[in-house]
Amino acid sequence: MLEQLKQLDNRRLYQQIADQIRTFIDKGNYAPGARLPPERDLAQQLGVSRPSVREALIALEIEGSVEVRMGAGVYVCSVTQRKPQALAALGESPIELMQARAAIEGTVVLLACAKVTPAALLALRQILDSMLAAMGQNRSPLAFDRQFHQTIAAMTGNAVLERLIGELFDGRHSPISARLRAHSESGQTWAAALQEHEVILRALENRDVLAAQTAVRMHLQASEQRWVENNRGEWS
Repeated sequence: MLEQLKQLDNRRLYQQIADQIRTFIDKGNYAPGARLPPERDLAQQLGVSRPSVREALIALEIEGSVEVRMGAGVYVCSVTQRKPQALAALGESPIELMQARAAIEGTVVLLACAKVTPAALLALRQILDSMLAAMGQNRSPLAFDRQFHQTIAAMTGNAVLERLIGELFDGRHSPISARLRAHSESGQTWAAALQEHEVILRALENRDVLAAQTAVRMHLQASEQRWVENNRGEWS
């Protein structure tokens, strides 16, 4: 039986969970090739959320302790398959990154809304057109996604905020975020993101501060759900 995590441990939560699960495996509770319990059971035993367990399983997958088989579950690998790597090097929690973005970009768009110009709106429209074109050609629209959020930040006239938004966005390139995206992103999820961007742009065009803030926060909350909850049933 896994033990609930100690509150005094100041490491990232997914690191604590990953260490618990790995120790549980190493004690012989699950042999190589065995299937781990479903996420919901692991979460209940540890007293944490299922998305946090998912982040931990991704970390264990990166180091080679487990194998995520979409549609079949999570299976234990042999010790010889492990690639020793400090969990801290895997990056920030994807959940926390998205929550930070929602908090900060929700404020940024308020400032941007007060400084809307026709040129800025045209630039945003062209970015979304480019995003749609990339999707139509089966190319990743990620660069245009970043550009959209960066352009809104630039509208504030605050270089510090613009740099901060870029740094938070680029957190998705960390090993843990990149692997999580590989499991969750699809043409369907990108189509949803594009529609959410359209809602943000319409709010900016209308100079509707409340609608713009709501649209940004809803978009980033939906992005978080797509990252950590998409295909959930295939992991259980």
